[in-house]
Amino acid sequence: MASTRTRLTVAYGIVLCGTMLAFGVSLWYARKESADQQLGIHASAVAERILGIIRQAQWAGKRLAYVQDNGELGKEIKPTQQLAELLDPFSGFYVVIDSTGKLLYSSQAVRLLEPDDQERVLQVADSLGPNFFAKVALSDTSFQSRVLLTARRDPAAGPYISRVVAGLPTDAADLAPQLLIGTMLALSPIVVLLSLVVAYLIAGRAFRPVEELINDVEAITDGRSLHRRLPAEHSNEELTRLTATLNAMLARLEHSFGALRRFTADASHELKTPLTVLRADVERSMHPSTRPDERMVALEEALQETARMADLVDSLLTLARADEGRFDLFREPVELEPLVREVLETATILGEEAGLSIEVPPLENAMVLGDRTRLRQLFLNLITNSIKYTPRGGQVELSLMRRGHDEIAFAVRDTGIGISANDLPHIFERFWRADRVRSRSSERGGFGLGLSISQWIVQAHGGSLTVASRLGRGSLFTVTLPVAPVATNPSGSAGTHPQLESAVKGDSNSDFTNS
Repeated sequence: MASTRTRLTVAYGIVLCGTMLAFGVSLWYARKESADQQLGIHASAVAERILGIIRQAQWAGKRLAYVQDNGELGKEIKPTQQLAELLDPFSGFYVVIDSTGKLLYSSQAVRLLEPDDQERVLQVADSLGPNFFAKVALSDTSFQSRVLLTARRDPAAGPYISRVVAGLPTDAADLAPQLLIGTMLALSPIVVLLSLVVAYLIAGRAFRPVEELINDVEAITDGRSLHRRLPAEHSNEELTRLTATLNAMLARLEHSFGALRRFTADASHELKTPLTVLRADVERSMHPSTRPDERMVALEEALQETARMADLVDSLLTLARADEGRFDLFREPVELEPLVREVLETATILGEEAGLSIEVPPLENAMVLGDRTRLRQLFLNLITNSIKYTPRGGQVELSLMRRGHDEIAFAVRDTGIGISANDLPHIFERFWRADRVRSRSSERGGFGLGLSISQWIVQAHGGSLTVASRLGRGSLFTVTLPVAPVATNPSGSAGTHPQLESAVKGDSNSDFTNS
């Protein structure tokens, strides 16, 4: 495959040849027209000179023509001997036409032509008006092949002479365009060759930064070199933009590779501990000296670890399918108020076990288009997360409020340990857990995937998940979902479709800052 430099050079050569051809044709045509004009001017000068000789003869009283009566044939204008004696000494290609349009005199050059050529010249001369030009093709090889004729008229030439038609061979006019074409054909290969060489060198100079950019990109071939960046200073604006785009892509790749490495290490860490425990329990249960009650305890612990690993694998599979876009949601109209009350029952049980109080202000209802199972999982993830990181005696509050006509917000507020400002940007990363959180999660069996799955569920429903927290003062997680534009009124009768009522509520995040 040819390089871009070669293709540009070939394209330039083709365009150059086409331009030179068009220029040559235009120049040849203009040169030919100019030569014909000059030839016509010279022919007019010949005719004007003959007219001047005839005028002087008329003024001198010479009789150049007379009228002869031929009886029944009518009158005819005849030239006198004085006309022949007057014009014979002057060479050239010309004829004198009488007032009736017939030939009165022809020069020696005309008389030497073949009869057919003479007839053709006379026909053109008879139809040629004053100050007009015409070309006549001759068959006589002893003469020029083409003659340009022009006519001149002067009333002072006498009553019997109408006009003088003079001509010049066109070979002189054709020679200049022929020389021009020959010169261009001789010089064109040299010009094209030199132009191609110069174009190839210029293209090479222009593509030199591109070659350097390609070499720099080729040097970054694995994940270990993604920290390198391409030089951003170029004289070419397009290359500068390309370099900036590639650097941004490398930054995203570096972040993705780093996240992948962390994800692999964290997943291995999470699986290593339960696998070790599972292996130890199985080995203990298989030992001959193990009592039946101890064997049952070991098998029960192995079953718990198996269930824990199954949950982890299921969460990983959910996120993997979500990343590939292969996780289909079953969308249907869902009323959020009954769903939140259903989740509240589970939250109340979990709160009693953890020694927490669960508070719920009046809930507002709204209809959303979503997957009921996934929305329930979303709400439970946020609630269990708040319960998990809130000390005994703390408080967890659930709320469901409309925001304008188009959105509804589900919020979970707790009085737990909170999240530091440095850790807050990372809480939705997979397997991420702050140091304080990690110690508690090991006790409660968390993997650090709940918030990642929650964020995916919210984004899949076209909403947003935000968090506001201060260390030691608790956290506030807010889910904002779009409301279905038209839905059945939950309090109305079946079959009615009024617009859902809405009330503008304040932002519940105002009590927290990210600092």
